[in-house]
Amino acid sequence: MSQMDDRDRKGVEVLYDGLVIATDAIRANRVRSILTVLGVAVGVSVVVAIGALMTGLRSSVMEAFEAAGPNNFVVARFDFTAITIDLGNNRPPWWGRPEVEPEEAARIAALPSVSEALYDLSGFQVDMQFENEEMEDVFSSGTDSGWSAYQAGDFTVGRDFTPAEVQQNRAVVVISAGLAEQLFGQRDPMGRRIRVSNPQRGVSQIPFTVIGVYEPEQNIFSTAFQNWAIFPWSAALRRLRQNKFQAQVQIVPEDSVAVDRVMDDVTALMRGLRGLGPRDENDFSLASSAQILDIFNQLTGVFFLVILLLASAGLLVGGVGVIGIMLISVTERTREIGVRKALGATRREILLQFLIEASCLTVFGAGVGLLIGWGMATIVSTFTPLPAVIPAWALGASLGMAAFTGMLFGLLPAYRASRLEPVVALRAE
Repeated sequence: MSQMDDRDRKGVEVLYDGLVIATDAIRANRVRSILTVLGVAVGVSVVVAIGALMTGLRSSVMEAFEAAGPNNFVVARFDFTAITIDLGNNRPPWWGRPEVEPEEAARIAALPSVSEALYDLSGFQVDMQFENEEMEDVFSSGTDSGWSAYQAGDFTVGRDFTPAEVQQNRAVVVISAGLAEQLFGQRDPMGRRIRVSNPQRGVSQIPFTVIGVYEPEQNIFSTAFQNWAIFPWSAALRRLRQNKFQAQVQIVPEDSVAVDRVMDDVTALMRGLRGLGPRDENDFSLASSAQILDIFNQLTGVFFLVILLLASAGLLVGGVGVIGIMLISVTERTREIGVRKALGATRREILLQFLIEASCLTVFGAGVGLLIGWGMATIVSTFTPLPAVIPAWALGASLGMAAFTGMLFGLLPAYRASRLEPVVALRAE
């Protein structure tokens, strides 16, 4: 027990002496040390900044999906789970699939395991005009009544359109608070008639009555889309002549039923409605929030891996610098090494001293890189909608990788110092 205590105390003393010597060496060669750790600082700052932005973005996406209902899923022509990038002119395999029809949404809504099934025409743009104010390319959707229950936010004034208004093709619209301010300023938008045009479909100047103003919950997506409008899907189809190319059904399962069972029920119903045989493939796709999140995680994971590879180049440059400065340090301090060995220092203690010194150089660079990365992330989150959250793993990984890099690239100089003969070292000039 006593030998173990002596060994531990000796190890602590060697570590302390190594840190003191390393600090003195860095202080004595400031310029050379700063240039050496610059590569490490650049690599770490990039990792921290990108990690902070990616973590903040992922948190925002998770919150948006949670607000929209984590168990919800959609039926659409597109296959969200099989996204591919094709640089040629080939059309994706789902291109020839039939469009999703409103009648299919109504049949899905009648399933006992389904709570809601909202027919949705998302992602078309219209122009709006009120008196002398005009807004172009307003992001718009055509959907069923009840959409507001699955959209994070609240009405500041007015209401959602009713099922009867959807069925009767009423010319009513709900607009975002940002759009209301742009079109009406300080005036009350309720009951006012705006003229809506859909240039892509050859429709112009159709009057719609504003029945509600909606304030979305603030997140990265609401910041990106301040101006938007929601029409009854029937009005979007018949009055604005919007097509059903991107039509989908947003499905909310009953709370008491497992999501997988609801998806099976919907799949069986859709296959029956479309007359598909047992050997026919589905001509529609189902995508749950969890699947879309998995795709997002895969994409961000690949992106982050690329960033890590680029950042490793910075660590490599720093490591090469560590070899250089440590070899110079060993040469300059040969006589000092000889004195320490003459006083009883072992090869292991000399080796450990120079490894600690090399690690201090890279950890110092990592500390500077952390500060720079934190500053970069703060600036980006301040002046853009992107949030920034520095993850704890990024701090630990940066410092750990920096220390490992220092020890790896400092091993050769440290080994050379530990192998010096005391007599030869004491004769060095």
